[in-house]
Amino acid sequence: MSGVTTGGVTPEYRGEGVVMRCSLRAVRRSGDPPRGTRSSGGGRSASGVRRGRTWPRGRPRRTRRRPSSSGCGTGSRSAGWWRRAPALGAGLADRTGLPVACDNDVRATAGPELTALADSRGSLLYAAVGTGVGGALAVDGRMLHGAAGIAGHLGHLPSPEAAGLPCTCGATGHLEVIASGPGITAHYARLTGTRPDRLETVAARAAVGEQAAVRAITTGATAAGRVLGGLANALGPDRVVVGGGVPRIGALYRSALATAFAAELMPPLRGLLPEPPLHGGDAAVRGAAALPATLPLHRPGAHR
Repeated sequence: MSGVTTGGVTPEYRGEGVVMRCSLRAVRRSGDPPRGTRSSGGGRSASGVRRGRTWPRGRPRRTRRRPSSSGCGTGSRSAGWWRRAPALGAGLADRTGLPVACDNDVRATAGPELTALADSRGSLLYAAVGTGVGGALAVDGRMLHGAAGIAGHLGHLPSPEAAGLPCTCGATGHLEVIASGPGITAHYARLTGTRPDRLETVAARAAVGEQAAVRAITTGATAAGRVLGGLANALGPDRVVVGGGVPRIGALYRSALATAFAAELMPPLRGLLPEPPLHGGDAAVRGAAALPATLPLHRPGAHR
């Protein structure tokens, strides 16, 4: 597999057509790596706020080089992404003339974390807590996809703290509506009758001791910790990673999540702790670049 790794802002929420156009532009740009570099690995992350290119080191090369395969990650949070992903992969394959592997953005982000495990047959529980709550599950060194590719939707597990609250999926009482950034902000609004402009405002108020802000943050963190602890008992992971923007709001959130997580663990898992990701903002790009080596490929013309 050869090519380049490209990441960028792609507005997945605006529909498959927009993502397709953004992805095609990225693939076309990737055909001309900077002088003095050699590319290795085609990839595309189709959701998030990442921008930039990764050009792995190698022997200098001055000629243009076209990717021989491509990986793309689609947004996992919006309703019905699992129905659109095959069409996106097939469409990109037909329009670029390249074999394409497609997966959701959270699994792409979790891929490098799985590769980093000391045991190649290790297991991983990965949670991404941001505007939603996504996740990825790997067992015995293999990422789980499940029926319709839906495995890893941690935000749609039931949570007592979210009882009665409507979820974006149409159900009620799911983790996402209490533990995500918007969920914590909405909980603060319910407690105070005022709606803050963003999660960071709630975090700043909690930092100076405002009890409603502290309660909103710790409730969301506790809900996430309990769900992850229960999943750890079910999966027996070697490592639990909690990424996304919400854990970065401060120690209050991280401490409450870790305490709730530890309280759920069975004796053999005691000592297991939630950890931050090893990789930075380009993790999804790196994970997407590796997809053609691990997933079935959509090949040009195969779906006509």
